[in-house]
Amino acid sequence: MKTRFLSLDILRGITLAGMILVNNNGNGDFTYAPLLHADWNGFTPTDLVFPSFLFMVGVAMRFSFKAFNYELTPAVRNKILKRTLYLFLINYFVFYFPFTDFSFEKLRFLNVLPRIALSYCAVAFITLQAPKKWLTWINVGILLSFWGILYAFGDAGSWMDISTNAVRKLDLLLFGESHLYHGNVVNGLHIAFDPEGLLSTLPAISTCLFGYQVSLYLENQAKENKSALLGLLGWGAALISIALIWDQAFPVNKKLWTSSFVLLCAGIDFILIGLLNWWIETKERHFGNTFFLVLGTNSILAYGISEIIAIQLGNYQIQDQSANQWLYWHIFEPIFGKYNGSLAYAITFVLVCWSVCWVFWKKKLFLKV
Repeated sequence: MKTRFLSLDILRGITLAGMILVNNNGNGDFTYAPLLHADWNGFTPTDLVFPSFLFMVGVAMRFSFKAFNYELTPAVRNKILKRTLYLFLINYFVFYFPFTDFSFEKLRFLNVLPRIALSYCAVAFITLQAPKKWLTWINVGILLSFWGILYAFGDAGSWMDISTNAVRKLDLLLFGESHLYHGNVVNGLHIAFDPEGLLSTLPAISTCLFGYQVSLYLENQAKENKSALLGLLGWGAALISIALIWDQAFPVNKKLWTSSFVLLCAGIDFILIGLLNWWIETKERHFGNTFFLVLGTNSILAYGISEIIAIQLGNYQIQDQSANQWLYWHIFEPIFGKYNGSLAYAITFVLVCWSVCWVFWKKKLFLKV
């Protein structure tokens, strides 16, 4: 059996391209709605990007542990912990480079890479110790427990509100307001609330664990020389249906990473990986694969480059405007118009990041942690 599926790297590359695209619109006021996150409850295609990447982390873990015979030896334990720590350090390097204005009092402890790190660490220890037959029940327990925790510890009658939910309460208690994300605006006021909060990392672990379970299914189907398509389509449709029903009591919400949100995204990813696996592995179609492989095989590098460029463009001033604003208003908006200019800026940003990664690809240099 192959030790890796090409479709996994392709889907990760597609996800990275989508992540860079939606994170770097030319102008947030003139961005097409599907390229924006839902304000609170609800769902847009953009909301699928981060959970899909986390889902792919889970898928890849099965293959990375094969070399260690899926045993939690002291060496493997240390490797897991080091990788977790490195992801935290990379996050702080990316977001605070070159550290000229660094202030520990305003350090945001949690973010995208820390969430990936914590989810990876938890799922690694779970899957290397728990029998495979327990994984589904562990997932069910996580999702039901999170629902109960939010309901029990949020304010009565407003346990799903941005300012009174249990996720925010725990982060305020542990970290303090200055260490949280401040980009949420409610009634004209900025609310300190972290969409990558510590408590909401619990259901994010479930997202990663779903990815690991898909890798088990793909592995078994490959051993039996069977297509995984129908099974993944069926499970995907089932998860989406459960999510939509659960949405009536526990709304789909990306910023809280609600249990219904986990199921909805997992269901969609089941279908996507099923279709890609059938198209690439079964039908052996490879048109355009290289473009996404450049990103998918160097995902941490691609993400890091995109964030560093975006942050530095935001910091650098041109004629009393940040460089990214100047580029939008003086190049993209005059040529393409407001909304299409914002989209053209985002696509150009993806291509710039891809070009840098392509240099590493040609030299066979891959950032691994």
